[in-house]
Amino acid sequence: MLIVLTIISLLLLLVIPNLGKQQESIQTKGCLALQKMVQSSVEAYRLDNEQLPESLSSLKEQGYITTYKCKNKVELSYDNSTGTVSMP
Repeated sequence: MLIVLTIISLLLLLVIPNLGKQQESIQTKGCLALQKMVQSSVEAYRLDNEQLPESLSSLKEQGYITTYKCKNKVELSYDNSTGTVSMP
């Protein structure tokens, strides 16, 4: 019985650190997906209004996006001269 508990403990020690790495990877992928969605919304705004939006907050105010902050509190950057959305 003690051997079984030891083996289970060793397996848990191997699995738990890996879960933390997976969480970070998931948050990064989620932020990249948000960046692409916001970039598409910038293009939709440009097509509707024939000009680029002044800021991401103006896109949010007009209902093109609901957020421009990732789950890990990273706020996307926006260059209103080029219309490019990026992660800092």
